[in-house]
Amino acid sequence: MGNSIASVASQARTTDVDFALIGHQESWRAAADVIAVLRGPERTPIPDDEIKDILPWIPPRPICHVDIASIVGAKARGLYIDSFIPPDRLEAAYVHENIARVRKAAACALNAGAKIVSLGGFSSILIEGNFDQLPQKHETVFTTGNTLTVAFIVQAIKKMCALEGRGLAKSTLLIVGATGDVGSGCARCLAPMVKRVLLGARNVERLRRLAAELEADGVCVEIATDLQGFSTDADVVICAASLASPSLLLGHIAPDALVCDAGYPKNLSPSADMPGATMFFGGLGQITGGMSFTPDFHGILNRHPFPDVVHGCLLEGMALALERRFEPFSQGRGFITPDRVDEIETISARHGIYLAPLYNAAGPLEDTLHCQMLSAAAR
Repeated sequence: MGNSIASVASQARTTDVDFALIGHQESWRAAADVIAVLRGPERTPIPDDEIKDILPWIPPRPICHVDIASIVGAKARGLYIDSFIPPDRLEAAYVHENIARVRKAAACALNAGAKIVSLGGFSSILIEGNFDQLPQKHETVFTTGNTLTVAFIVQAIKKMCALEGRGLAKSTLLIVGATGDVGSGCARCLAPMVKRVLLGARNVERLRRLAAELEADGVCVEIATDLQGFSTDADVVICAASLASPSLLLGHIAPDALVCDAGYPKNLSPSADMPGATMFFGGLGQITGGMSFTPDFHGILNRHPFPDVVHGCLLEGMALALERRFEPFSQGRGFITPDRVDEIETISARHGIYLAPLYNAAGPLEDTLHCQMLSAAAR
């Protein structure tokens, strides 16, 4: 493993790096697969129980190059840096340890000369609003990538409504994790399009401020720190809470609700009982111009049923690199507006980065929904 990583790190210092991606694996299985690739096929895989002992001792480091292409001919070279945050150490008890890992990963990006760095998954949550905690270098900027994540969530909600033939204007929207950067961005974008908005989060003062902002624009808003406190059934739900593991159990949602799980790790508990609801993963985009990894991590770093699908938080830096706009597009909390979402959507689309095909744990959704609609029409 050491030789593979050393090779990537050495090449990063001698080649032009446009962007860097800082991430971590959301499951032990994914972490084991990453380590297996780095060790090479000739070595015996490490047992899962040993992975849990080894991973906390692996420091953040570059593990592969990422090359992407635009549909208009532009190209960009990047570096994926794994912070190796253990999947079971995302809770508040480990926040200082994890911030230190993100700082070390950021230092790797600076050392490689990356012009823009995207913070993926919990990396962006840990640093959200605290960018002064990252090492600084004049030639390098950081982004959480949250604006493009919001763009893809909003696009997916609209697409699902169109596929199911329902109008957003008649819907009640519930946002779980509403005061986070992604949740509040979704609220600003979607609130004017729906009948009613339910905002759920842990901090009541932040909830009140966001509700007041939306109400000033004529939006009907209800807030609660406990999801059971809502009196109205929601039929469109966005889960964007900062949860350390899939543990969310939804209540008070309509039987035919559309539920977007945009968390990383996922928000919804596998035991969540939502009969009749349609759940899908949100915040994902697809690079149609092409993407390659060196060493080859296809299907490991992007574990999706479609090619070249990436989380929006990472795609934002990649899109900006193709555009040659090396700027901190998303930083802080509460600054995502519809105008900013439109801007990053336009940049991404120009380079062939679009909303990824919709799917959930059972597989692709769009063909299934289309067949259901045809069947219903035939009856």
